[in-house]
Amino acid sequence: MYTEFLILLSAAVLLVAVFRRLGLPVILAYLIAGVLLGPHGLALVKEQAMMHTLGELGVVFLMFSLGLEFSLSKLIAMRSLVVGVGGLQVVLTTALFCWLGWLWGLTLPQALVVAGTLSLSSTAVVIKQLGEQKQLHTRRAQLGVSVLLFQDLAVVPLLVMIPILAEPEAQGEALLAAISWASLKGILALLGLLAVGKWLLPSLFHEVARARSDELFVLSALLVALLAASLTQWMGLSMALGAFLAGMMLGESHYRHQLEVDIKPFRDVLMGLFFVTIGMTMDWLLVVRHGWQLMGFVLLLMLLKSLLVLLAGRLMGERKRDALAAGIMLSQVGEFGFVLLALAHQYGMLGQRLVSLLIGVGVISIALTPWLVGRSRELARWLSRSPLLGESELAQSGLGKSGHVIIAGFGRAGQTCARFLKLEGIPFLALDLDPERVGEAKLAGEQVAFGDASRRDILLAAGLTRARLVIITFDDAKRIDAMLALIPQLAEGVKVLVRTRDDRLLEQYKQAGAHEVVPESQEGTLMLVSHLLRHCEVPIGRVIRRMEQERSSQYSFLHGFYWGEQSAQGLERDHGLERLHPVRLSDQAWAIGRRVHELALGSVHIKELHRAGEVLEARGELRLEAEDTLVLFGTNAAIEQAEQRLLEGG
Repeated sequence: MYTEFLILLSAAVLLVAVFRRLGLPVILAYLIAGVLLGPHGLALVKEQAMMHTLGELGVVFLMFSLGLEFSLSKLIAMRSLVVGVGGLQVVLTTALFCWLGWLWGLTLPQALVVAGTLSLSSTAVVIKQLGEQKQLHTRRAQLGVSVLLFQDLAVVPLLVMIPILAEPEAQGEALLAAISWASLKGILALLGLLAVGKWLLPSLFHEVARARSDELFVLSALLVALLAASLTQWMGLSMALGAFLAGMMLGESHYRHQLEVDIKPFRDVLMGLFFVTIGMTMDWLLVVRHGWQLMGFVLLLMLLKSLLVLLAGRLMGERKRDALAAGIMLSQVGEFGFVLLALAHQYGMLGQRLVSLLIGVGVISIALTPWLVGRSRELARWLSRSPLLGESELAQSGLGKSGHVIIAGFGRAGQTCARFLKLEGIPFLALDLDPERVGEAKLAGEQVAFGDASRRDILLAAGLTRARLVIITFDDAKRIDAMLALIPQLAEGVKVLVRTRDDRLLEQYKQAGAHEVVPESQEGTLMLVSHLLRHCEVPIGRVIRRMEQERSSQYSFLHGFYWGEQSAQGLERDHGLERLHPVRLSDQAWAIGRRVHELALGSVHIKELHRAGEVLEARGELRLEAEDTLVLFGTNAAIEQAEQRLLEGG
C-alpha cells in the first residue's frame, strides 16, 4: 500500500508540474495520473478501496469549502443573474440532455443523472482562468460567475436525488414519496445543523481560538466537517450534503476566512486523490476507440450549452454577445459532474462503459477551457455576427460623409475629441476595437463603428479619401506606424494627428508623415506651466509665445530631469531616457584648466555651468576651474562615461 501510494504521489507531482508548465488545468493531471496507474493503464495501483475512501473525503472537504463560500447576502444581491440566468440554464440544459438521453435508450433516472452532470460547468477552472486573464470585472465574467454559483447550489439536490433514484423500487408514487422523505430529512438536517451552528459552534470555536493553537483549530474544523458528513450519511443522505451544510453554517461567522485557509491544503490534496480515482474508472482504450464520436459529442455539448446560456441570458435581458461569451466559457463539464458520476457509479446507476465515455467527454472539454475562456469574446463576436461588427455598416456610416474627421481609437481621448467636434458641428466617424465600448456608444447615438483603423479596407470603408483629417488617439506604436505608412498611399492630402503618451517617438512619427504629434505628458506640463504663469501675473501674450516656442522646439526645454532614488529604480533600465546630472569638479579633476570644447563628452551636453553662485553659459572657449559644477544632459549610460572622463580623464 505504501509503495503504491508513493508511486501515485510521484506521478501526480510530475504530471501537475508538466500541466502547469503547459498552462492546462491541474484537474486533467490528476485524471490522467489515475488513467495511467489504474486497472485500465499500467495497473500499478491495486488497492483502490483506500484511494476511493480518501477521494470521498476530498469531496467532503470540497463541499465544506463550497458551503463556507456560500453567502446569502451575495445571492440576494445577484438574484436576477443567479436565479434568473443560472436557474434557466440548469433547467433548460438538464431538460434537453435528459430528453436526449432518454431517446438514446437510458432509463429516466439514468438520463436525469447524466443530464445533471452535463449541465454543470467547472467553477475552479473558469474562475482561475478569468482571474489570470484579468477579466473578472467584465459583464460576461459576472454573468458566468452567477451561473456557476447557481450550478454549485444545484449540486446539492442532485446529491440527495442519486441515492433515491438508485433504488429499483422507487417508481411513480414511491419515487415521489422517497423524494419527499429525503427532502424532509434534508430540511431537518439543515435546521439541526443551523441550530448547532448558531448556539454551539461559535462558543466552541471561541474557546479553540482562545487557546491560540493552530493544530487545535485545524482539528476542530476537520471534526466539524466530518461529523456533519457522518450525520447526513446516517440519515440516508450523501456525506457531501452534510459537509456543505456545515460549511454554510460557519460561512457567516468571523472564523470563515481562517477556516478556508486551514481546510484548503486538505481539500486540494484529497480532491487530487478523488480525481485520480475518477481517472482509474476510465477505460482509456474504450475512449480511444470512440475518439471521433466523443470529439463530435464534445463539440455538440459545447455548442448546445453555449446556446442555452445565450437563450437564458436573452430571456433575462442580457446583451447577446455577453450571454454568448459566458456560454462559451461555461461549455465544459465541471468537477462536480465527476462527483455525480462517481456517486452514480457507486450506487450502480451507471455502468463502467458509460462512466468512462462521460469522463472522456469531461477531460476533453476541460482541456479546451483555457483556450475558450481566453477567446470567448472574439468567438462570441464572430458567432453572433452582429451588424454592428460588419464592414457593411462601417461602409454605410462612411458613405454619406465628406470633409469629416476619422478618429482612430474611441477611448477617453477619442471621445473627448468627438464631443468638441460635435459642439462645432464638424462631422466625424470613430473606429475602435472594443466591441463593448462600440456597442454602448452606438446605442447612445455616437458616430462610431467597430474596425481596425490600421487596415486598408477599414480606412477606405470609413471614407478616408473624402476625409479632411485623421487623428490617432491610441498608443500602439506598430499600428501607428502602419497607419502613417498607409494613409499617404490611399489619400495623399489627408493630414494625420498623432496623440502619444510622451515624446520618445515624436521625431520618428514626424518623419513617417504625421502632420503633428501631441505628447500627452509634455502638453499636460505646458498647460500646468501656463496656469502657473498666469497666476503669477505674467502677461497672457508672453505665456502664449513661450508655449508656442516650446512646441516649435519639440519640447526641448522639457527634456531631462533629476532622477532621485525612486525614479532611478523604475527608469535606469531605459537606456534611451535622457536625464540631468550635476558633476562638481574637485581639485584633482582631469577637466580643470581645460576649455569646454576640449572635453569631448560625446552625446552629452553641458546644459549649465555654476561657478561661485553664478550661472554661466558653457561656451566652447570657457576654461574650467576647481569647484565648478557642470549640469550634464544625456542618457544614463552616456552621462556615466562623461562623468568619469571629467573626473579621471581617459
